[in-house]
Amino acid sequence: MTFPSPVSGSNSSSSITLVLGTGQEVSYYLLPEVSCLYHVFISLCFVLCLWTGRGFNNLSQVSMARHTPSGRLVAVKNTNLDECTEDELYVYYLQNEVLRSRLFRHPNLLMSRLVFSSCCQLWVLSPLMSYGSADSLLRSYFPDGMSESLIAYLLYGVLRALEYLHHMGYVHRGVKASHVLLSAEGRVCLSGLQSVYSLMKDGKRMRAVFDMPQHSPSLLPWLSPELLRQDLHGYGVKSDIYSLGIVVCELVSGRVPFQDMPPTLMLLQKLRGSHCCLLDVPPYPLGDMGALKVSRSGVDSGIGESVVTGSLTPSGGFVGKH
Repeated sequence: MTFPSPVSGSNSSSSITLVLGTGQEVSYYLLPEVSCLYHVFISLCFVLCLWTGRGFNNLSQVSMARHTPSGRLVAVKNTNLDECTEDELYVYYLQNEVLRSRLFRHPNLLMSRLVFSSCCQLWVLSPLMSYGSADSLLRSYFPDGMSESLIAYLLYGVLRALEYLHHMGYVHRGVKASHVLLSAEGRVCLSGLQSVYSLMKDGKRMRAVFDMPQHSPSLLPWLSPELLRQDLHGYGVKSDIYSLGIVVCELVSGRVPFQDMPPTLMLLQKLRGSHCCLLDVPPYPLGDMGALKVSRSGVDSGIGESVVTGSLTPSGGFVGKH
């Protein structure tokens, strides 16, 4: 990504030239209202190296780029804003994700380093998470589930991120394996901030909120019963802990609980309090034989039992107060 010299004249439109890995150059014109951001980027030089995937309901393209002065690799996500005009909620959630990623400051939350717009494209630069998401690791390397030590390591980072969010007065509402990212240095980051919702109202922290995330069919397996119920009791930060329990089941077995069910049946099962059953955990008591611990892929069934029974209590007291 190379940036030309400033254009003379305060009201003149400027251009950004993107040099792709194939050598192809694509030029964009900066809008006048973001010309100040253009001068911030003028001293930077990035080269898009590799397309890595899509995000934000497949409306965003994620690529790997190299900062040529330092040689560091970063992740670049660009979104065509024209494709988001069909539904204003897409723009709202995209704006929410960008603003929240600039508002929070925590090593276990994925932060955006730079944000700018060019024509109808929104560009967001963030640290590169080289190992991708826990979901991609499951599909590529752990189809039958991860080891207990790896799961504990990932959970530690996610719990720290959730503790920070809850302390700041926010509920995530989108905890799932595809939002758990791992860097080459071993840093675990929680992403998916587009669904983050504030618990503050009129300067006071509410114990429960009643907002239902829109466009969340893909999130249904991870959403808590109290969130889906949409009654007068509402939901709070404990809904994130339920989602984290579903993530644990996902990492242990390599499969998402409730995923194969129709949405209506899934909703009924969740509201009835049905527990998801892991492959190595019996669905009914076995008496004295229940004391036997059978490990599968290094995962002790004790972890699965604690998640299924809803007694997930991580060491360190991160969510004990929730």
